[in-house]
Amino acid sequence: MTLVLLTPLDLGLAAGLVLILVVISRGMHFGLERQLIIAAVRTTVQLLLVGLVLKALFSNVHWGWMTLVACVMLLAAGREISGRQKRYLKGGWAFGLGTLSMFVSSFAVTILTLTVIISPTPWFEPQYAIPLLGMLLGNTMNGISVGMDRLTTAAWDQRTVIEQRLMLGEPWHKAIESMRTESVRAGLIPIINSMMAAGLVSLPGMMTGQILGGNPPMEAVKYQIMIMFLIAGGTGLGTVSAVWLAARRLFDERQRLRLDRLQKR
Repeated sequence: MTLVLLTPLDLGLAAGLVLILVVISRGMHFGLERQLIIAAVRTTVQLLLVGLVLKALFSNVHWGWMTLVACVMLLAAGREISGRQKRYLKGGWAFGLGTLSMFVSSFAVTILTLTVIISPTPWFEPQYAIPLLGMLLGNTMNGISVGMDRLTTAAWDQRTVIEQRLMLGEPWHKAIESMRTESVRAGLIPIINSMMAAGLVSLPGMMTGQILGGNPPMEAVKYQIMIMFLIAGGTGLGTVSAVWLAARRLFDERQRLRLDRLQKR
């Protein structure tokens, strides 16, 4: 099977679709023109930079460079989490809790996969480690940001309910338990929907990329099944951890609700 290489003209034609959307947004007053253009530019620049970094990593495999790239990815994902919340924890707590939860979940799942399931040589081979970590961080980031945003918004909107429960003698974790549960559910809905629709409604990105790259379809399918399971596990662990830690932060040592620890964006 011959791999079809894309030219700058091909990419320009694809970018034309985004420009059409910009024109539609302007004509119908959606107000999304600036966001669309910035998103398109960021996508292009960031992916080109990643391509250069990966090219360098593939030619110079070293655990130190891998650690540096992984930390940059983690910190960037943590920043995105804190930036996506309408009401977020003050003092860097939104960034800190989101980053910690992703580190515990995504890094643990990635290392488990590289050392036990795939077992490349060396185990931190960039060809496997970077794509795996990227997919896990991206999906875990979405789950955590949705879960934490749902939790802080619910705590603010239902503060009277929480305080009444506290006055009746319920401990903090019981007073906010229903909101915490719904927040975790909201964070897991995207990955559950993706798993439900995989193969019927959509062909997931990794599987599509491998097929376009000339790999046998069944090998691409097996890798995609593994990735979906890893993403589900990582997203679940990360979302549960982040929501629990954020909920704990909303109460002080005397189990009083502290909404002054939240800030509206």
